[in-house]
This record gives sequence, structure tokens and C-alpha cells, in this order.
Amino acid sequence: MSRGLKLYVQRTFILDEAEQFLPTYLRFVKGVVDSNDLSLNVSREILQQDPAVESMRNALTKRVLDMLGKMAKEKSGDKYATFWKQFGSVLKEGPAEDMANKEKIAKLLRFSTTHTDSEVQDQSLENYVSRMQEKQDKIYYVVAENFNTARKSPHLEVFRKKGIEVLLLSDRVDDWLMNHLHEFDGKQFQDVGRGALDLASDSEEDKAALEKLAKESEALIARLSTVLTDKVSEVRATARLTDSVACLVVGDYDMGAQMRRIMEAAGQAVPQSKPILEINPSHPLAQLLDAEADEDRFADLAHVILDQATLAEGGHLDDPAAFVARLNALLLTLSQK
Repeated sequence: MSRGLKLYVQRTFILDEAEQFLPTYLRFVKGVVDSNDLSLNVSREILQQDPAVESMRNALTKRVLDMLGKMAKEKSGDKYATFWKQFGSVLKEGPAEDMANKEKIAKLLRFSTTHTDSEVQDQSLENYVSRMQEKQDKIYYVVAENFNTARKSPHLEVFRKKGIEVLLLSDRVDDWLMNHLHEFDGKQFQDVGRGALDLASDSEEDKAALEKLAKESEALIARLSTVLTDKVSEVRATARLTDSVACLVVGDYDMGAQMRRIMEAAGQAVPQSKPILEINPSHPLAQLLDAEADEDRFADLAHVILDQATLAEGGHLDDPAAFVARLNALLLTLSQK
């Protein structure tokens, strides 16, 4: 798209679309710049080298962000809500491009959260921090390909149980945004689908219960690890699930599932990695799996649970036909009992 401001020098028209005066993430801004510090014979090439342009760019960027900040603080909030609906996803590019104004941009961002459970992105990070629990030291978020997948993610089960708010991110730019927006107001951001879950609100009793759960499920974990060794990097017991039998987690330094899907769809090469499968040993399906003596049937059940976890987080199966075949075989077995 065409972007840029109209440039005048000493009230003489020079350029129609001067891109040098605002960063790319503010490309929706239209306006006029009239300067007395530039020469009348200025060109696009000269603008790229003139030190006065950088100074003007910084001042104009600050002015736009301050204007948006004032709009966001208006009591009605209607104007900013309208603006955000149109240009919010573009503004989310800001933290990666403009490190100097990252904090200002972060205050302008709006998100869906489990506090409202609404697809409307109307909650600021300041709102989130004001509602944080006493011992909570992180801002939690989940990334998915659409709002419903994010809202129903199995990763949220323990957070809903403990009443901890989570940001629901479903815009294509969100995963990329969070790779550059590391903290806000001194609070670190934490992807609930990445790495081991360690909640500050967990008591010593909770931690002891998890250790006991992991020890009691060692045999099941070992069998699953053997069967799924080609599909996952690790199988481990978890306490983050309350209603689901399993979920997929990416490693601390691996690319997120949503970013991986976006890059693959764009034809970009992505580094090879396997997800981590976390099992809820107290779930009836996990207990049924643990009691299964037939190793072939156990393998089929294990693959079905893995495929279900993949679908629950919005992923796509490598072999949908195999999933259907295994599921049909298991249903037929159950119907014969």
C-alpha cells in the first residue's frame, strides 16, 4: 500500500508520499509536514541521509503515540475502540520495530482475555496488571489460530481453576509480537504453552502432589515415551490439566506452534523440533491407558491421544486417515464389549 506524509518545504510542495518521517507500523497515518530545515531541492535519496529527518521522525512518532494515548484515556473509549478495530494489528508491529517507544506502544495495545471471555480486544496491559493476584509475578498468555481455539485451550484449565487471568491471542502477528515484547511494568510475559509450568501461587502441597503424581505415573510415562519416540521429544506428567487428558507444549527455546504454522504457510524453512506431550495421569483415559495390557492397542490409544492434543491446540495432523482408522478400530472394539 502507498504510505507517507505530504512534504512541504517553506510551504512549497515537494513530495506526495514521504515515507521517511514515520515508522512502518504507523503507516496508517496521513498528514502534512512543512519544514524550514530542509532545502527546496530535497529528494527521496537526500531525505534518507539528512540528519534533520531522523530528528523530525522521532518527534512525529512521539506526537502520534501521545495523540493515541490521549484518545485511549478518554472516558467513553469509543474513538479508540474504533481505531483499534481498524488498525490494532498494525500497531502490534511496533515493539519489534521501535525499541525506543516500546513501553508507550505496549500501553496502547488491547487484548482479549479470560477476564471477559469476549472476542473483542478491549483489555489493556495496565488493566491486566491491576487485576493480578497477590503472588502472581508474570503476565500469562496463550497463542492460537483463532479466538475459540485460544479460549478453549487445555493449557488454560489450571489458570481458570486458580482464577488467574490469561491473554487470549489469535491475531497472526501476536506470536511475533510476544517474541519482542518481553515485559511490561516489570512483569515478564509467559506463554502458557511453552516449557514447564511453575505458578508462583503453587503451594508446597501442590508441588508435593505433582511430584507424587509423576512418581506414580513413571511406568505409564515410560511406555508412552517408547511408543511416541518419533513424534515427541518428551512425555511427562503435568498438573496444568484438570479436564483434558493431554496437551502439547513447546520447549523453552523452540519456535511456537502458531509461528511455525504461519512460516510454513508462507513457504519459509522452519527448524525441526518435536513438541512435549504432557499427560494428566488422574484422567480416566490415562488410567485406562495405563491398565491396557495389549501393546498394540496401547500404541493405538497413545497415538489417538497425541492426535487429539494436536487438534486441541489448533494443529494439523500429518496423517488424518491413520487417526480416523485408529479411532474407528477403537470404537468397534468398544461396541463389541
